[in-house]
Amino acid sequence: MSLVRYNPFATKSVSNFFDDVFNRNITDFFGSDFSASTPSVNVVETENSYRVEVAAPGLEKEDFEVSIDNGFLNISAKKEHQEEVKDGDKYMRREFNFSSFTRSFQLPDTVKADDIAANYENGVLKITLPKKEEAKIEAAKVIDIK
Repeated sequence: MSLVRYNPFATKSVSNFFDDVFNRNITDFFGSDFSASTPSVNVVETENSYRVEVAAPGLEKEDFEVSIDNGFLNISAKKEHQEEVKDGDKYMRREFNFSSFTRSFQLPDTVKADDIAANYENGVLKITLPKKEEAKIEAAKVIDIK
């Protein structure tokens, strides 16, 4: 085991942003009764931004709520069930059970929270999180040796 010095003034790193996606077991949050109604999420880093992609087909953009609260990006959706059953019809099996979900991701300090934008198209909610200027990836700089 190695010891690492704790720095209470260190800023949140980009790796914290990905903790919820890659490093935690989903049952830690929802228990063993967790159902498959929570959509899958991709997190992409580009030179100028991060992009969160939420696979949520069958919803309308009005079903979503995206917010920022205390450094967390919160994504939720709620779909009202509309049941139209004709006289004499009955379900033999019914697996459409989506009702709602909520996902939260801790934002790194390098995100411009005021410029976050969201778009829902073809069953995918895309949230673009622009980076602050100091966080953008710069090209390698060659040092001239004298």
